[in-house]
Amino acid sequence: MKEREKKFTHLTVCASVGAMLMGSLGAVAAETTPDRTTLPIPEPDYPHSTVRDARDATAPPRFEVKAPEGAPNVLIVLIDDMGFGMSSAFGGPIAMKTAERLAKQGLRYNQFHTTALSSPTRTALLSGRNHHMNNMGAITEAATAFPGNTGQRPDNVAPLAEMLRLNGYSTSFFGKNHETAAWEVSPSGPTNRWPTRSGFDKFYGFIGGETDQWAPTLYDGLTPIGTPHYPGYHFMTDMTNQAISWMKFQKALTPDRPFFMYFAPGATHAPHQVPKEWIAKYKGRFDQGWDKMREETLARQIALGVVPAGTRLAPKPEGIKDWDKLTADEKKLFARQMEVFAGFGEYCDYEIGRLFDAIGETGQLDNTLIFYIIGDNGTSAEGGMLGMFNEATYFNGVAETVPEMLKHYDEWGGPNTYAHMAAGWAIAGDTPFMWTKQVPSNYGGTRNPLIVSWPGHISATSEVRSQWHHVIDIAPTVLEAARLPEPRSVNGTVQEPIEGKSMLYTFGNARAESTHKTQYFEIMGNRGIYSDGWFAGTIHRAPWEQLPRRKLQDDIWELYDTRKDFSLVNDLAAANPAKLKEMQDLFIKEAIKNRVLPIDDRLLERINAATAGRPDLMGDRTSLTLSQGMGGMSENVFINIKNRSLSITADVEIPQGGANGVILAQAGRFGGWSLYLKDGKPTYCYNFLGLQEYKVSAPQPVAAGKATIRMNFDYDGGGIGKGGTATILINGEKVASGRIEHTQAMIFSADETADVGIDTATPVTTDYKEGDNAFTGKIVKVVVDVKPIGAAVKAEADKGKAEAAHKKAMSD
Repeated sequence: MKEREKKFTHLTVCASVGAMLMGSLGAVAAETTPDRTTLPIPEPDYPHSTVRDARDATAPPRFEVKAPEGAPNVLIVLIDDMGFGMSSAFGGPIAMKTAERLAKQGLRYNQFHTTALSSPTRTALLSGRNHHMNNMGAITEAATAFPGNTGQRPDNVAPLAEMLRLNGYSTSFFGKNHETAAWEVSPSGPTNRWPTRSGFDKFYGFIGGETDQWAPTLYDGLTPIGTPHYPGYHFMTDMTNQAISWMKFQKALTPDRPFFMYFAPGATHAPHQVPKEWIAKYKGRFDQGWDKMREETLARQIALGVVPAGTRLAPKPEGIKDWDKLTADEKKLFARQMEVFAGFGEYCDYEIGRLFDAIGETGQLDNTLIFYIIGDNGTSAEGGMLGMFNEATYFNGVAETVPEMLKHYDEWGGPNTYAHMAAGWAIAGDTPFMWTKQVPSNYGGTRNPLIVSWPGHISATSEVRSQWHHVIDIAPTVLEAARLPEPRSVNGTVQEPIEGKSMLYTFGNARAESTHKTQYFEIMGNRGIYSDGWFAGTIHRAPWEQLPRRKLQDDIWELYDTRKDFSLVNDLAAANPAKLKEMQDLFIKEAIKNRVLPIDDRLLERINAATAGRPDLMGDRTSLTLSQGMGGMSENVFINIKNRSLSITADVEIPQGGANGVILAQAGRFGGWSLYLKDGKPTYCYNFLGLQEYKVSAPQPVAAGKATIRMNFDYDGGGIGKGGTATILINGEKVASGRIEHTQAMIFSADETADVGIDTATPVTTDYKEGDNAFTGKIVKVVVDVKPIGAAVKAEADKGKAEAAHKKAMSD
């Protein structure tokens, strides 16, 4: 008995000591500031309790990561392919009242810079490191084996979204991604560079560089979702609705938790597609042409104070015609193209305004730090000298003519066009500068409007800030505003230092000296260097040129004193060769530091995955077996059927009464092919660039029961993009044959996919309806077999693919 009492007394003492110990540990934990330089923040390591009964113990505080008290909501808006001289908020002709309203309550930055190309800008923006440090020297479709260009963000470059999520933020992303390696966009993954594995709790949008705005290829997180097919649908409104819904839901459930939202529309990247009422607003507004638009824009820019008085208009590049030298038909077509682009821009800005208003309705606007970046690069000149009704023609080397395009005048911008505009408008849209997107060697490619608003913290309103900054400066600005340190380690990986400089110092001081002193630029051989007011650059290849102008070592450099020469019109290279040499040496130093070298201006080698050194899911495979339900396969992960003979063999089961619908289709309205049943009859349609549908159809329906339907295509050979003969067989018996006079040599679609049992997004053929074409029987399997491409054809195809890939890379 005494022994039991002794043990009981011992347990009681232990319980008391344990309770006191746990209580004091809890107090210490509650008072300790977490170490946010290592993410995720480690949980406290409490000793194991020795107390038997929970009633006798005190629990330590629950571990929960919270953002610093008062940390702001953060919203980054990034418009696509809109240059310095487009928005009315910076003197341009496109009425963007949301941007104007934000500028009146905040700050306009007139010396803010991007990388001159989409994917590089996006990775730099979301990481605070230069694009080559993100391995995004170009786009993933042109990735190589060289560090700096692999197309895969390394683990030691954690995205801003991941830093904020691990510090207690809710995070979301709506719109365009194009930061995920093209060969990783499939169910096979890996998915660690998809948005929801890159710090975002929520993603709704498209993965690649562009999409059809009327019929987009969409993902919700990692899951492909069916293309919405209802009257009046447009992705710009859809993504805004999704963003508003998420934000309101997040604030309803966790009002004290700040959010980080990245809102990146596909607008105003091609295809230029917008509801007709927005186009109508600009009827006749551009009949005066791009030369007059440049002059009027510069005058407004000077009046607004976003361009210094006395700034001269830079000359147009060679190849851009004077407006008054154009024919009447050219003027009519080109003016319509700009009307559509302007309507697209205003519509996009209107939807962004709905998002701003929704934030205001929640009472969160005063503590929401907004960055409205008008363009991820200069305006796109990839439309060439004439523009195009279907962008796929450009990628496939098929020239559209003005008379042909005028046939689509009334429907330009609608669901039946996949349009782009003439390069003259891109030059005008980058006023007062000379160049455009793709050209980091000139501010026309890199200088983009930035508007910053934080009503509860920025007292200055409607002011201009002229400090020199770059897209890598956004991430450190957000961290400083949230009072968060730069993390040294994220998810177990020691981090590359953030290279950007916080812009927070500019919020309250218009005269503060710029802290971003040096910045390199490089895209596919075009390169430049900024240093403390000086800028040097070289045009290695113009956006509309297929080949470099000269060898890298022979490039001609220009030199400008940007403190006196806002629009870069006074080249000082000949007058100050010593300064030019200093800047060129500095470029090499920065290039080595940031993994820019070796500079890679190759085309043929970069499009061939094997010679470029990047993964290729299909490789040299000549056969692919598919099952019902497999879909969403982009051209980067689907077997290549172009410029070769092939067969498609489908084992199906036909119910009593027959079947209809798609067995296998690739791409859609603007070019592609489909094997399907119409009225029960096997049919093969090859849609050549939306210009011609070639069809071969069986005369009789397939009988009920098991059946094997086969389509053989015998390619003519003799080059790329040639025709051939399509033959349909049912259970081994030939039932139909016909000619397909032309095929697409390079690409079917930048965004549409291959799908089994359905044709998603836009339909390949008018034989079935959009959104209502699923196969009504059972598909057991579909086998696609291709024959090797002949050596001569392969060489020509590789050359053509390289040219198409360059066009695609630069357009993204």
